[in-house]
Amino acid sequence: MNRIKRFFLPAIIFMIANCVRVNAATVDTVLTHSAAMNKDLKAVVIRPDSYSANKKFPVLYLLHGFSGNYSDWILKVPSIRSLSDQYNLIIVCPDGGFASWYFDSPVSKEWQFETYVAVELVNWVDKHYSTIQNRNGRAITGLSMGGHGAFYLAFKHLNTFGAVGSMSGGVDIRQFSDAFGVEQVLGKYSEYPERWEKNSVINMLYMIKPNSLAITFDVGYDDFMYPSNEALHKELMYRKIQHDYTVRPGAHTWEFWGNSINYQALFFSRFFNKPVN
Repeated sequence: MNRIKRFFLPAIIFMIANCVRVNAATVDTVLTHSAAMNKDLKAVVIRPDSYSANKKFPVLYLLHGFSGNYSDWILKVPSIRSLSDQYNLIIVCPDGGFASWYFDSPVSKEWQFETYVAVELVNWVDKHYSTIQNRNGRAITGLSMGGHGAFYLAFKHLNTFGAVGSMSGGVDIRQFSDAFGVEQVLGKYSEYPERWEKNSVINMLYMIKPNSLAITFDVGYDDFMYPSNEALHKELMYRKIQHDYTVRPGAHTWEFWGNSINYQALFFSRFFNKPVN
């Protein structure tokens, strides 16, 4: 009887350990360099438990909002680790500065975040991790300022990103002419209206064609961003550009975004796993 106990106890412990093993993804905080801004910036990189140098993994770039930083997502929505495991993808959370809006600023060389995120960081990640190094293996999304940034970068870098999303995105920056720091990177609207017009996502749809990007975005019905997102949806419909658009109860909150990322991760997983023509 004792021999039976000795045999079964380790086996039971092993099974329990494997059954309760959750959020096994590895979270790296890495230091990257931007030549465009001549400075180092941190980023969070989440690797799935299945990660191996012998396999190539898709990458989801996940952008923070106004006044945030690279650590926002992992600190406020730690469950994104499980999404990395569930869908076998790498998640990268860049630092986009306090109020960069992910532009290459014509005002200051200290704000060159389009180049940093869409070029320098992508190249750094591809060099240091085992990734699918083409647009079929890259997606980008974000919240609020980061939702704007995701659309903005994907539209301008179609050869880099194959799928894009936005959560409560600031898709029409013209409504923030005196708020959220946009004038710091573009200059005052009253002095440079053409910059604001040209760099508002809702005015950039001419850059994409039907089926050139896999698109998903959502917003809360009580969010102050709702009207501009609704307008973007209608403009995409008018142009016959296929997209997923969802309006749910909610406001401009982490509760909404923490829920939203689950649906978007599924959308991106389906994109990553579709047959390539």
